[in-house]
Amino acid sequence: MLAFAQRTGRNGNGLSRRAIDVLQVNMGKYCNQACIHCHVESGPTRKEMMSRETVNAVLRFLEATNIPTIDITGGAPELNPNFDDLVESAVGLGRHVLDRCNLTVIFEPGKEYLPTFFQRHRVELICSLPCYSEENVDRQRGKGTFELSIRALRVFNELGYGRPQSGLVLNLVYNPVGPHLPPPQAKLEQDYKKELREKFGIEFDHLYCLSNMPITRYAMHLKLRGEYDRYMELLRSNFNPATVDQVMCRTLISVGWEGSLYDCDFNQMLELPIRDGGGRPLNITMLPSLDQIMSRAITVANHCYACTAGSGSSCGGALFS
Repeated sequence: MLAFAQRTGRNGNGLSRRAIDVLQVNMGKYCNQACIHCHVESGPTRKEMMSRETVNAVLRFLEATNIPTIDITGGAPELNPNFDDLVESAVGLGRHVLDRCNLTVIFEPGKEYLPTFFQRHRVELICSLPCYSEENVDRQRGKGTFELSIRALRVFNELGYGRPQSGLVLNLVYNPVGPHLPPPQAKLEQDYKKELREKFGIEFDHLYCLSNMPITRYAMHLKLRGEYDRYMELLRSNFNPATVDQVMCRTLISVGWEGSLYDCDFNQMLELPIRDGGGRPLNITMLPSLDQIMSRAITVANHCYACTAGSGSSCGGALFS
């Protein structure tokens, strides 16, 4: 396989940042689910959690910059005891808050208040629902997950999320059940809206189509099934050079649960940090300047084919129609 760095034609230095529009914060690997496609390898037994001190460092960094959006993820970020403070403080700084929610977390003990908490702070929700079929969702995420997800979506709709003119944004995330590329996002969004409206009365704003990232848990899953090499070849053979200018790492930085800085959430899981001029990993607790980060080349490797295959894939879904 031709290395991704060679494919971009500049020995790995072809990707540089345009601006930082999003600070993505991974609050830890603890989650109430353990999905087979999860590149974070999250689950109920994971102990890694962002500390109060690191949350404070994130907020100091946010206050020192003009980054307009904070994108909170995990694990299930809402299970971190510092989640509420991070949201409230970021909103207090005038920043737009995104929460990547697995839907079922609102039924965890003590978390029943989350929907109204989100509503009060106008948090934009990006919720995982990898299919509108119960069978496919439960196969990927565990038995009973689909039913709970539908219940959660109804709760959010009742609060105004996904409703026209409410200003409460509810987006859903699709990712393939098997080792193939997502279908066209616009068409699948229409199918999702039709199915969810007709069967369950559910409304939402947008559907994001994400390619499965062939790293960590999902890579192991593919290798056990003898599908890893075929999937990587599928990604490589569908490389779309038009996506390179739009990939999320050009406008985003990712903060790990322990404070290290990365070009994206995927590099975070592969332990490929952003380094300073002396080769030392940057950490949010150092309160680095944006100039330090902007001047560093984006680290790429073959997993980047997943973001640049076909219509492209990013935290905001497909890059092209």
